[in-house]
Amino acid sequence: KSQWCDGALGIAYMSKCGRPAGISFNNKTGELYVADAPLGLHVIPRGGGYAKKIADSVDGKPFLFLDGLDVDPTTGVVYFTSFSSKFSLGDVLKAVASKYATGKLFKYDPSKKVVSVLLEGLSGSAGCAVSSDGSFMLVSQFTKSNIKRYWIKGPKAGSSEDFTNAVSNPDNIKRIGSSGNYWVASVVNTATGPTNPSAVKVNSDGKVLQTISVKDKFGDTLVSEVNEFEGRLYVGTLSGPFAGIIDL
Repeated sequence: KSQWCDGALGIAYMSKCGRPAGISFNNKTGELYVADAPLGLHVIPRGGGYAKKIADSVDGKPFLFLDGLDVDPTTGVVYFTSFSSKFSLGDVLKAVASKYATGKLFKYDPSKKVVSVLLEGLSGSAGCAVSSDGSFMLVSQFTKSNIKRYWIKGPKAGSSEDFTNAVSNPDNIKRIGSSGNYWVASVVNTATGPTNPSAVKVNSDGKVLQTISVKDKFGDTLVSEVNEFEGRLYVGTLSGPFAGIIDL
């Protein structure tokens, strides 16, 4: 029943209702891919409708807490993350406090219909983004205040490295067209809760180009995503009942 999945009651039924944590379109097919935190990887057909489950496990191990997702605009390959392999979304505070490095980066190839693990041992792997040329992936580690780069192509293919440690508690990462730059949602996580929510722009070398505080406009909300479109930043939050807009 849909009413079970709204508000406080929905939290109790989270494992049945689901929680879409990461979404991204395949711009060629019009399909919308969804990383549902407790229910797995899904796809919604062009024009909308019911979501179809693609996978709820990999190598026989069920997903507990999926989070970020991005689609390679050229190949259509889907990349997504799990925040933790030990805790579910309902225990997110425990997952953050424990700092267990059990997060993973996954790949789903629609042409082969196969899910594979690319990276393991990540600390709260939240957001991910494919580079505009498809040569690498960025994946954020919320609990480590770090962003890693995973190489998809070239001589370093299959390897990973630290991309930047300059963004505090990074969440979702969004590619800014073909500019080679990215927006990262950031907060300062403290014992009493998140503070100083910001939108941080970084380039393809991991250098911080710009930081925009969103605290004055939205308070100490747990900002989870900032996405640029036609001169505006669209702000998503996990702790507020709104989507915000900032004119650039």
